[in-house]
Amino acid sequence: MRHGKKVNHLGRKSAHRKAMLSNMACSLIEHKRINTTVQKAKELRKVVEPLITRSKENSTHNRRVAFSVLRQKEAVTELFAVVAPKVGDRPGGYTRIIKTGNRLGDNAEMCMVELVDFNEIYGQDEKKKTTRRSRRGKTTTAEIPVAEEVVEAAVEEVAEEAPAVEAKEESAE
Repeated sequence: MRHGKKVNHLGRKSAHRKAMLSNMACSLIEHKRINTTVQKAKELRKVVEPLITRSKENSTHNRRVAFSVLRQKEAVTELFAVVAPKVGDRPGGYTRIIKTGNRLGDNAEMCMVELVDFNEIYGQDEKKKTTRRSRRGKTTTAEIPVAEEVVEAAVEEVAEEAPAVEAKEESAE
């Protein structure tokens, strides 16, 4: 039973697991998208999301906290200079996990982890869809008399043409 066990150990000792997640977080920040297993991605999310939240406020303390987790100066610089301004208004949910199928060798469930705001495919040129609540179109009072005038004019034209056609038929008989 797994009562109260919040951490997936991923089959590794704690030092190996921390180093692996740190390297994966650096790769995600650098490349904006990585491929990994679903379980590693879920654990990576627990590491990266708090760091991105801290990076919104650029202070020495937040930089030191990020460096203690990432352990790479370039990754910390990229996080605070590039990633933080792009996600500044987002309240959370900075990563997206997209499942890509199973790995060929061991059938492990694979996925792609990406930073949401750095995706070029999703979120571009999306217009908000409006739904109509009723089937009838909205008509204003100005449009109704115009429509009636057009109908009346068409009826008068037909009425004028009809007697002329009947008169021609009578003269032919």
